[in-house]
Amino acid sequence: MNTSPKKPESQNGDRPEKLCYSRYYEHDGALRAYANRAMTLAFLCVPTTLLAVGFAVYVRLQPPTVVRVDPTGEASVVGRAKPGIAVTRGLEAEPTEFEKRAFVRLFLARYLEFSAANVSRNWAEGLNMMTANLRRTAYAAMQKENTIGKIEDDQTTSEFQLRSLEASKDDPLTYVAFGVKEIHHLHSQNETIDKVVSEFHVRLLLDKRSEMNPSGLLIGEYWERAIEGEKRNWVLQQTSLGASQ
Repeated sequence: MNTSPKKPESQNGDRPEKLCYSRYYEHDGALRAYANRAMTLAFLCVPTTLLAVGFAVYVRLQPPTVVRVDPTGEASVVGRAKPGIAVTRGLEAEPTEFEKRAFVRLFLARYLEFSAANVSRNWAEGLNMMTANLRRTAYAAMQKENTIGKIEDDQTTSEFQLRSLEASKDDPLTYVAFGVKEIHHLHSQNETIDKVVSEFHVRLLLDKRSEMNPSGLLIGEYWERAIEGEKRNWVLQQTSLGASQ
């Protein structure tokens, strides 16, 4: 019996060893395929590269941003034009309802919200929103009654909350507002607090728009009166419109 071990058969059978090699044109085809892929990728990268270079050039050509801070602490970008009045509206365009309501709310906040430290500044800003004759009348009354002096002596603080603001049905330039003033007095180290519910009437006038007065509005008439009874309770139940913000 023949017990000699058998030789393992080749995986490719009895084919000659040289037939196991790949053919030359298969290598050439693979190389050409890789070259085509590389070329396609290169062409796809060209637009991206050009875009990146163009963006880099654009950024380099932009002037540096310079921020200027004035003595009042307001920051502004040097060389950037300030927002002005829209060209489509024009200087003679009538203020919108939004602008009129905002002007009235700003006036009431400046005129009715103050402390002993800022009453002069707040009232000066409020007076500048009035017509010249109304401004003179109001300022003369302040001087005659020494209103600012009394406020500073008593360390008076006024906190104002606007509860309602509506345009008059008879005149679109007249507004009726209701609000609550909480006035704190400190005299001889004793504090007194007065809570006054008032009705305010503000009549606006139209002026030319300008850089100093972009809305083109002025206060032509202003008065207030304290209210009591059911109307007072109704005002206290209303939600604040945030006039002091």
